[in-house]
Amino acid sequence: GGSAMAAVRDVEIDPEGTFKYILVRLQRPGGGEQRDIVRGTKAAEFHNHIFEKVNPEMEKLGYECKCLGGGKIDHNSKEKKIRVFGLSTGYGKADHSVTVEILKKAYSDYEITWSDDKK
Repeated sequence: GGSAMAAVRDVEIDPEGTFKYILVRLQRPGGGEQRDIVRGTKAAEFHNHIFEKVNPEMEKLGYECKCLGGGKIDHNSKEKKIRVFGLSTGYGKADHSVTVEILKKAYSDYEITWSDDKK
């Protein structure tokens, strides 16, 4: 039921720095429940590296994954600010406004902004 999906965290991003991120849609095969999650890390040189890690984890839980696009996140934990910008060459630009809404759930005391700037 919903418990497995609830166990999946909305956001998993590095605690500091600027790094690539992707917006991923999880869906139960055959429709039904779905939700979007944000994943980002400096360890990923390319956006697909993030997806290649998330996808098998979610498949084990019984979800189909679709990457809705990507970009970059600038995470300043000292100032409690997150900036979402840029795009993914392979996946296209994520809807950063959606990403911001998801980030706000995990970082409710942060100032979170987005733009279509490349840098």
